[in-house]
Amino acid sequence: MRTPRPQGLHQAIRDTLRDEILSGVLPGGYQLRQEALAERFNASRVPVREALRQLEAEGLVTHHLNRGATVASMNLEQLCELLEIRVALECHAAKLAVPNMAERDFQVMEQILADYSASDVVAEWAEYNRRFHLALSAPANNRRLRMLIEAHCLNTDRYSNLAMSQATGKEKPQHDHYEILAACRRRDVTAVVSLLEAHILTTRNEIKAMARADVSFLSLAAI
Repeated sequence: MRTPRPQGLHQAIRDTLRDEILSGVLPGGYQLRQEALAERFNASRVPVREALRQLEAEGLVTHHLNRGATVASMNLEQLCELLEIRVALECHAAKLAVPNMAERDFQVMEQILADYSASDVVAEWAEYNRRFHLALSAPANNRRLRMLIEAHCLNTDRYSNLAMSQATGKEKPQHDHYEILAACRRRDVTAVVSLLEAHILTTRNEIKAMARADVSFLSLAAI
């Protein structure tokens, strides 16, 4: 592995671990030993510790008194709570974003959805979904709001998109995305907010329904 410049080392470690957590390579409960990570990344414990601290702030890592850092797990109740928070954050961002959208913004979202439609890899769907939702909120031009949305998207997508792919595949979410994009092009703020809220809450309701029908679904929290 190529060693990044020292001043960017903790960001590189953070980004690599984040990608592995979100893709499921590192499952919930996996122990993140600082010594092993320092050896892996050819680094001291200082950048490793900072990377883990930032991932903890994003909700992707949990610190335990006697076990150290582990990949965070999430139960059904926690997941549904975060999806409800996403409704509040993303719908507010949409109200700010839609009036500011330019043709370039529409093209970016269209390309993301085209790549999403072309993908046959379930693990990629969460990433395309995340990119679409972030692109939708970006024209709000509110950095702190975007950071909050990104954190909650990152923290729920590894659970909710796997669950939705099991339940409905990608067709229903993609249909919702194209409807939202069409409303954005019409500058119909009310429609965008309504469609976006329904889209996220449908995910929540589908996950709850799956859990009722199949208790083993709760093992999702170990992802």
